[in-house]
Amino acid sequence: MLFAEGISPRNIKAECRSNLAQENETLSTLLISGSDTDAGKTVVTSALMAYQQKYLTHQRWAICKLLQSGEGDSEHYQRFFELNQPSETVNPLRFEQPLAPPIAAMHEGVAIDLGRAWQTLEQLQQSYERVFVEGVGGLGSPLTHELVVADLARDWRLPTVLVIPIRLGAIGQTVATVALARQSGLILRGIVLNCVEPLSSEQIANWAPIDLLQSLAQVPILGVVPYLEDWPDFNGLVAAATNLNLEVLLLGESIPTAISAV
Repeated sequence: MLFAEGISPRNIKAECRSNLAQENETLSTLLISGSDTDAGKTVVTSALMAYQQKYLTHQRWAICKLLQSGEGDSEHYQRFFELNQPSETVNPLRFEQPLAPPIAAMHEGVAIDLGRAWQTLEQLQQSYERVFVEGVGGLGSPLTHELVVADLARDWRLPTVLVIPIRLGAIGQTVATVALARQSGLILRGIVLNCVEPLSSEQIANWAPIDLLQSLAQVPILGVVPYLEDWPDFNGLVAAATNLNLEVLLLGESIPTAISAV
């Protein structure tokens, strides 16, 4: 059994469509997904959170890794940031083995309770001005035997940004991932390109040409995150955030004009 008793994909979809009907709830939440594992979702999420803790300290922001297999992201967020949220809301669903969630759940003989994840997200949306949800793997990664990340993003009406790693093949990955997003009917805010290794300007231009990507995908490129040699470094993350189109990523947030001083 992949869901808690009484919970099915159809029930969750119906509940989510009803509960997320109000515009202000969706505007407070951003799903950070990507093309695959290690695309840079944690880097982008961390950069946005570092920016908030530098410039927008008057606001209450939260991070949620809805589902995690193995150790990693949620531990990083709780060690690196002073999060003003209950620790159990950072990662409501967790499995020990670093495997795809349905496989990890099968090994542990437990159910994947997406209802619990939904309740945690709803709690955060009601208590915080902005919630960043880090996805699992890529947009097509499985959450259960029936659902992938794109299904959850659609059914929970989560505005989504895609992180694409800059490397040979990035153009094809971008086109394929955007095609899945469109097929799934997502609210797609844009794409962030991420340098997963030290790259020259020429390599970036050849492997992830922005004009070509925008022409093929018909989705705006919201910026390029440089390779962060000293990971995680707070000032480096803040600087990385200022390379991004924050007005789009923060869904209309007024951006301080002093960011160039970082």
